[in-house]
Amino acid sequence: MPTSKKKTKSGSERTKRSAKHAKRSAKGTRAGEDSHFSQNRRDPSTSLRAGVGHPKQMPVKAALQYIPWHTIPLEDLNPLLQRQFVVGQEIMLARVLLRKGCIVPLHSHHNEQLTYIVEGALKFYIDGKEIVVHAGEVLCIPSNMPHKAEALEDTVDLDVFTPPREDWINKTDQYLRGER
Repeated sequence: MPTSKKKTKSGSERTKRSAKHAKRSAKGTRAGEDSHFSQNRRDPSTSLRAGVGHPKQMPVKAALQYIPWHTIPLEDLNPLLQRQFVVGQEIMLARVLLRKGCIVPLHSHHNEQLTYIVEGALKFYIDGKEIVVHAGEVLCIPSNMPHKAEALEDTVDLDVFTPPREDWINKTDQYLRGER
C-alpha cells in the first residue's frame, strides 16, 4: 500500500496565514473600516442595500450588516424632518426625527409599516380615526392604507417597512420634502 507524504507548514507559516485570513475576514465589519457598506454610510446619496446589484436582476446573497446609527448621515427633508435608514433585502428600518409641529402629509404606499415611538408622540390620522402614539408604543399600518401624522412634541420614531421604500431609496418622496 503506497504511503503519501503530506506537506506540512511550520507553526509560524500557519500563524501568518491565519492572521492574514482573520484580517481579510474582519475587514469592513467595524465602523471606519474600508468596505462597500462603510463607504455608503459616509455618502448620503447612496442607500445601504444588502449585496450588490438589483435583486430583480440577479440573486443576491444576504449580507450581514452591522451599522451604528451615528455612522449614517442624517438626511434633511425639510426644516422639521430628518431621517436615516438601513435597507436589507426585504426589509427597511428608518430612524425619523420630527420637530414639534411637523406634518407628514396624507399618503399611502404598498409597503407594510410598523411605527415605534422611541421619544415624543405622533398623532396619526388614519382609517377615519385620530390615534396618538406615545413613546414605547407601536402602530401597525397595513399596505395601501392612507395616513397622515403630526408631531405633538419633538419625536424620535423607528419605522420598519417591508418591502423597502423604493421612493425613499431613490429620493422620489416629494411629499416629505420642502417646507412643512
